[in-house]
Amino acid sequence: MSLDLDLRQRAMLAEMGVRVWLPAAHGQAAPVPPVVHRPAAMASAPSARRAATPPDPTPHLPPAEAATTVKAPMPACARSDHLDANPDATALREAVAACQACAQGRGRNAAVLPGVSPDQHAHWMVVGDGPDDAQERAGAAFVGDAGVLLDNMLRAVGARRCQPGTPTEPATTAHLALALKCRPALPAAPGRDELDACARYLRQEIALVQPKVIISMGRQAMQVLLSEDHPQGLKLPLGKLRGRVWHYQGVPVVVSYPPSYLLLKPQDKARAWEDLCLAADVVQGK
Repeated sequence: MSLDLDLRQRAMLAEMGVRVWLPAAHGQAAPVPPVVHRPAAMASAPSARRAATPPDPTPHLPPAEAATTVKAPMPACARSDHLDANPDATALREAVAACQACAQGRGRNAAVLPGVSPDQHAHWMVVGDGPDDAQERAGAAFVGDAGVLLDNMLRAVGARRCQPGTPTEPATTAHLALALKCRPALPAAPGRDELDACARYLRQEIALVQPKVIISMGRQAMQVLLSEDHPQGLKLPLGKLRGRVWHYQGVPVVVSYPPSYLLLKPQDKARAWEDLCLAADVVQGK
């Protein structure tokens, strides 16, 4: 690789104290200009500093106008830290969309964003595991045949899934969410880092929805919802966690089977119905 420098460029390098040994052209060495040592007074003179400083290509703007014109993006970690003190539906969706906190976020195709409206509350909240391919493509939780089954189950206890932007009655509304917001590029069970990274977003989602009961449907959902207040429950299989009320930051939690599992094991639908009845009793304060 060759580096062609003219005399002016070589003089600038020499002024910086950089000696150039590359040939100038056609194999002939170019003379290196001697380094000129300027007196300290001359080097610190204002005119010398102005000559050594390249012109600023950015047009001069008043301070207020410059502040509104140049806006650096907020890091994903800063966004999520801001959410802890200021729950906001729009900020939550933006933070999830920009999150790169774990390997799942860096390798995802698209995140399943929380479908929360600023003024939309629900007494019911259903939390599933991370998204599968269908949920990732739809950008929503519980779709396809599993979603139809869940809708029928909720309808049987007088509730229905909420639609973002549609006015609803909180007592009969169920907000559907996922414990993990991203589908990994390669199938792999999430580690503690992935669960902890998404737990922050789920916590904010719960704060916005203000549910009276959370139905945990899935092993990953259970790992997030029980890890803080009931770590001893993480050692039990999902079936052993049913039939009682747990808590996540003061909100009652009922553990049940995910609808995708019930499609494969319809014999357990009766147990899932018992779980819904237990959740209904919690909502009604029984």
